Amino acid sequence: MKIITPHQTLDLSSRVHVMGILNVTPDSFSDGGILDNDDKLFKQVSSMVEAGVDILDIGGESTRPGAPAVSLQEEMERVIPAIDKIRGRFPTPISVDTSKAALARLALNAGADIINDISALRFDPAMLPLAVEKDVPVIIMHMQGTPGTMQKNPHYDNVIDDIKSELSQWLSSYEAKGLGRKKIIIDPGIGFGKNLDHNLSILKHIPSFSDLGCPVLIGHSRKRFIGILLDEEEPGKRDVGTAAISALCARSGAAILRVHDVGKTVQAVKLAQAIESAV
Repeated sequence: MKIITPHQTLDLSSRVHVMGILNVTPDSFSDGGILDNDDKLFKQVSSMVEAGVDILDIGGESTRPGAPAVSLQEEMERVIPAIDKIRGRFPTPISVDTSKAALARLALNAGADIINDISALRFDPAMLPLAVEKDVPVIIMHMQGTPGTMQKNPHYDNVIDDIKSELSQWLSSYEAKGLGRKKIIIDPGIGFGKNLDHNLSILKHIPSFSDLGCPVLIGHSRKRFIGILLDEEEPGKRDVGTAAISALCARSGAAILRVHDVGKTVQAVKLAQAIESAV
């Protein structure tokens, strides 16, 4: 799959691409509030670009478990100025992390290239028509429940089969409504309605998601399951664990890795791909 944008073309079949997380929120689980002025924002983006980031993912509403909802106005005031400022200085493709169609439309008009919707276009009935109208790449994520309820005893009969079944149903429905599968990237939703064992199963079986015919995005960065396994409560100290998983994902067929620390991820992916290509 190629992501063709006015700014760059990304061939997701050629190598693993790294998506850098830019949370313009005061309350994200890992980095809330750190990008609260222009200097900090430009410094973070510049650092990611220098490290080799492929996509910048901008979000204005925390989706950590139990996070309160944010109004459209507040999300707009956080996200749109950030996109305007970044687009004025950097050609890197931008994805907008939102489940609100009105916000996504404004973001695309401001220069964003991709819609990244944790609800898989389900929370806002206007999101699917918008994606069809704009003809842009869309990331759809699997989530059991909502951010407010997703970690209350998540259950699956078979976590891989169940996730694939739901994603497959959504893909078929979206195709019937005009959103071609070639425009869709799937995210199995690590940490979104999944417990430790569910997350590990997803990571072990990444290749099986390729059966759905879409590039696979993995968003594992600094998440709680890494902290549990490494006995590390502080999210910011989970980057070594994140990089180790990134290397495994790179050898398992993931197309995009969504991370906080771009530099460590780029290095991990380079090593993994060098090993993969060795004779």
